[in-house]
Amino acid sequence: MIRTRALRLPPEDRARSPYTGWTRAHWETVADHWLLTAREYASPAGGLITPPGRHSAAGIRSDGIEGFARSFLIAAPLLAGRAEDPHDHAGWYARGLAAAMDPGGSDRWGRAIGVDEIKQWNGTPQPIVEAANLAFGLAVSRTQAWDRLDEKLREQTADWLAHHATKHGSDNNWLLFTAVIEAFLRSVGYDVPGGHAQADVERVESWYLGDGWYNDGPISINTGHGNRVDHYNSWVIQTFLWQWYELTEQPTERRGQFLARLGEFADSYALLFAADGSPLHQGRSLTYRQAVLGGLWAAAIAGVGGEAAGATRRLASGVLRHFTDLGVGAQGAPTLGRTEAEFLPMCQVYSGPGSPYFAGMGFLGLAAPADHPLWTEPEQPQPVERAEGVRTLHGVGWVIQSGDGIVHIANHASDHIDNPDRENPDPHYALIGYSTHTAPGLGDAWTAAVDGQLALVDEWGRATQRGGLHGTKTGDGWAASWYRPRFNSVDVPGARVVSLSILHLGVGLHVHLVTTPSGWTAREGSFALAGAHEPAAEVTSAGTKVHSENLTVELVPVHGWTGSGVARHLGANAFGEHSAVPYLTAEPAAGVPTVFVSVHRLGRTATVRGPGPVAVGVHGDRITAAWTDGRRDEFALGELFNESSP
Repeated sequence: MIRTRALRLPPEDRARSPYTGWTRAHWETVADHWLLTAREYASPAGGLITPPGRHSAAGIRSDGIEGFARSFLIAAPLLAGRAEDPHDHAGWYARGLAAAMDPGGSDRWGRAIGVDEIKQWNGTPQPIVEAANLAFGLAVSRTQAWDRLDEKLREQTADWLAHHATKHGSDNNWLLFTAVIEAFLRSVGYDVPGGHAQADVERVESWYLGDGWYNDGPISINTGHGNRVDHYNSWVIQTFLWQWYELTEQPTERRGQFLARLGEFADSYALLFAADGSPLHQGRSLTYRQAVLGGLWAAAIAGVGGEAAGATRRLASGVLRHFTDLGVGAQGAPTLGRTEAEFLPMCQVYSGPGSPYFAGMGFLGLAAPADHPLWTEPEQPQPVERAEGVRTLHGVGWVIQSGDGIVHIANHASDHIDNPDRENPDPHYALIGYSTHTAPGLGDAWTAAVDGQLALVDEWGRATQRGGLHGTKTGDGWAASWYRPRFNSVDVPGARVVSLSILHLGVGLHVHLVTTPSGWTAREGSFALAGAHEPAAEVTSAGTKVHSENLTVELVPVHGWTGSGVARHLGANAFGEHSAVPYLTAEPAAGVPTVFVSVHRLGRTATVRGPGPVAVGVHGDRITAAWTDGRRDEFALGELFNESSP
């Protein structure tokens, strides 16, 4: 019978932590709570942890392995950085591992992967990932966990890990899973015949984009930018590369290059977190939640990057507190979703009930001991609290803007599509705009294709989606891309869209050059605002506003748009049951490139009246934007891209 444990936190310390009130004691309390709760979902012998919930595509046996290995990611840094082990986490996981390695036991993980017990997902066995998580955790807590195992269990575990180290997974961040398994085994004296770690790490390093960021796979030949960019940079690529360099002997120059990249990443990535701890809601596997902190912790432990230790802890504690306040893991296991409630539409087929325990990567900072500056320095403001501003990540194809304690981006490269002619877009990558306080519409809302994109709508009300991007360009505070609108996985003949986003002075200026055949309506939507209650809306000729108790989305027509409205959906958004999106419409002339301009604002209060801080002029396909602070932008949209090259 499962008991429901209630999380009880220690008193806040506003002297040491004036922003969040949270200290290391809060982190240890939450970690212990998650680990003790996980035990309640363990098999009698402790080798499998399977919380309630939908099973993954890999099957229930894989899900049980996942729950064990990923929850160990919480235990490992806690053991490494704390002088005592009052709940015997080391002993409990050692006993569970013994059950898992027992070839005749009911909890056996098995050296060979049997299709009867573990299904193949995407042609690859999921336990490769869990073997990597186990190896990562054992490396972090070698003295407290690995060295305490008896010789037989170490041999059995090494054999199981080595079996997975020689496998070949997907050509993306998975290469680092086998690399870290091999690196750990060699670091503790085991050979790995057939290992390919060095070559795999070299391949991942070849995907470097700039500003510390990597593409999650080969760089797009269509745009030359990072078409597969998301939080995997933090919770796998940076953290596993950091572990790899920690465990292996590499040339000083090579190691220094990685550490410099890690520091650059931490500095730019820290820009993507809101003041209330909410991270950017973009990309897949978002049910991992505070795992977003992995790369920031790795940089802080390595002593690289420009952020002070107190600023890193403030950001990290804000994220953990944000999800804890939402109820995540407060009573029972963390669910497949964003809040305490389950929300399956945002999850992938490989996500099972144990998947959310990958949030354990977000506890990596506990590996730093209590006297480390990360825990002793007073909290300092994180980037979003120090100044409002804009930064372009040129290799990534993103423009980041912060204001009102909120962060949003203009995305003009990451579409998660390798071949725009064959693959369908994904709502967590396909939109122009993502933020820390909104999420894309899913299910029927995604089919409707209103929020975050320029869509063409036919006479029956069916909408195209922002297909694979064919080109990307960036500059100071702006990014642009072009694509062919797609309907039912097929390009609309004769349709083409060039999109430009300029982020400045708290607003986003969106410009589109649209070519469409006869009979289609152009429509642009802004951010989807969602919550427990239906957002209010105001639609006027001066613009459309959707607002909740403490958040407002405004969409103002500047040029070309003739109509406006609000689209509403139920159960389609990770931020709440009710969602609403302001949108604009117009009917462009067939075959004639037409310019549309709008101003978007996401903030705490309603401040935009008319076009806000910018005056726009349109002459043919040329636009000028004169800002109230003296900035001036000029673009010839028709000359930004041609159809044969990025």
